[in-house]
Amino acid sequence: MTTIDRVLEGQMLDETAWLGIGEFCARLHVEPGWVAELVEVGVLEPQGPSPDAWSFPVSALSRARTVVRLVDDLGVNLAGAALILELLEERRVLERRLGLLERLLED
Repeated sequence: MTTIDRVLEGQMLDETAWLGIGEFCARLHVEPGWVAELVEVGVLEPQGPSPDAWSFPVSALSRARTVVRLVDDLGVNLAGAALILELLEERRVLERRLGLLERLLED
């Protein structure tokens, strides 16, 4: 499968669904040990008693993909990627709040 084939490949997922550690890793093309490192730095919060029984919400895939891109493409370490992810999410919240305030001031 070429890179372009993987980019165009997709599957609709229920946003309330949960993925087991195996499926989660398969969708990210990473090893379980790497996911455990994401848990250690606070990027992911699994449910389950042990790493082999962990599950993650589907919504965590986008967080993990962002970290994968930061680490693979930009060479950022995991701690740095976790901080960048937190700042990106804070920025999104602030942009939403600013948009709401601008709409309120227009009225």
